[in-house]
Amino acid sequence: MEGEDENRPASRTGAVMDAIRRRIASRALAPGERLPSIRAFAAAMGVSPSTVVEAYDRLAAEGLIRARPGSGFYVAGALPLALAAAQPPVERAVDPFWVSRQSLDATPDMLRPGCGWLPADWMPGAAIRRATRALLRTDDALLADYGATRGAPALRRLLARQFAAEGLEASPDQILLAASGTQAIDLVCRFLLRPGDTVVIDDPCYFNFQALLRAHRVQVVGVPYTAEGPDVARFAEALAAHRPRLYVTNSALHNPTGASLSARVAHRVLTAAAAHDVKIVEDDIFADFEPEPSPRLAVLDGLSRVVRIGSFSKTLSASIRCGYIAARPDWIEGLIDLQVATNFGGPSPLAAGIVLGTLSDGSYRKHLDALRGRLARRRRDVAALLGGLGIRAVTEPRGGFYLWCRLPDGRDGAAVARQAMREKLVLAPGNVFSVTQTAADMMRFNVAQMGDPAIPDIIGRALRAAEAPA
Repeated sequence: MEGEDENRPASRTGAVMDAIRRRIASRALAPGERLPSIRAFAAAMGVSPSTVVEAYDRLAAEGLIRARPGSGFYVAGALPLALAAAQPPVERAVDPFWVSRQSLDATPDMLRPGCGWLPADWMPGAAIRRATRALLRTDDALLADYGATRGAPALRRLLARQFAAEGLEASPDQILLAASGTQAIDLVCRFLLRPGDTVVIDDPCYFNFQALLRAHRVQVVGVPYTAEGPDVARFAEALAAHRPRLYVTNSALHNPTGASLSARVAHRVLTAAAAHDVKIVEDDIFADFEPEPSPRLAVLDGLSRVVRIGSFSKTLSASIRCGYIAARPDWIEGLIDLQVATNFGGPSPLAAGIVLGTLSDGSYRKHLDALRGRLARRRRDVAALLGGLGIRAVTEPRGGFYLWCRLPDGRDGAAVARQAMREKLVLAPGNVFSVTQTAADMMRFNVAQMGDPAIPDIIGRALRAAEAPA
């Protein structure tokens, strides 16, 4: 009963707000017209004047009405009911931005096996809530101040301990927290690259690497990626022929292939990079999904020419944005200045505090253990399900949630994805990951997002509707 009493005022306030919205939408109240007085409207609605005051204040905060001191409240403008209809959808090319926009802008009724994150109910929600409640009991400075230039010291110390456990010696001052993993790589690119430089990437690779590098106006060269890492012969050839400044990669549970770097390939990559003075950005965002660690370039190199970046969006929350950069000390100093210039300080102290609290929660390791087991079962089940449609996984990942698959009969992934979108299913076709556009018949599937029983039928219809090339 106590909960019902608490909810009643909010319900009455909402009723008053809805009544005003309806009057504006029906033009009973025109733009610029004065709203009924507080007392008059309170009497008409059968509520207290304080309820009307709260409703008017909320509508003013929304920008729907405006307060004029000493005069009352006035309509600022009509509800934009026809805005969506006035803007016809734009037919976009199926490029690296296509999957991102389709996934991020998906409505709740859409299915997203093409997206790059776990479903919300797979995340450690209880631990995040505990960490958030604990932070809300701290002083106001945490809720109001800018973040320090390097980011929260306690979280950097925790990361340094984790790195040391895998053999990577990095002091907390060699770790810079960033607003996200994407911002981390953007800062590194700003620091190391100039327009016109050349960057080597894997082919295929994470599609947003391509999008971000295009924004930096650099030349991009793709090197074929194998089950053990980049093709080392082609990698050496690319470095000799194009003299790149940077190589960007995932070492563990590579996106999209799910492959992991072997020790042999890691050694040859570092040897070639040293010979040609190439810096390396190693995105380690999928590290916690591995059952056992595979070789890491940053560990083998000791952060001499390798920069490690990562974030917590895959295993903790994509909503609580916080990433990191681990690099040599002189580079960190330059990156700090860039972060101040572009973000005025490190990530939100509130976000960093929630991440720290969740990582320090005793349940987090158990969450990761359970998650790895759940994903192993789901990879097996989804591989079998896709096999029934003639779609074959070309790698067997050691962990993670991606399957890199070949479509049947030379079907074009972009055509299949367009067909699936007509039934509100977002897919990730192969060529959005390929700088050389040599993965037309490939598709990346997020096994964690394949739980809806309607998905196989939709994919089957999309395959049948997409014509095979002549």
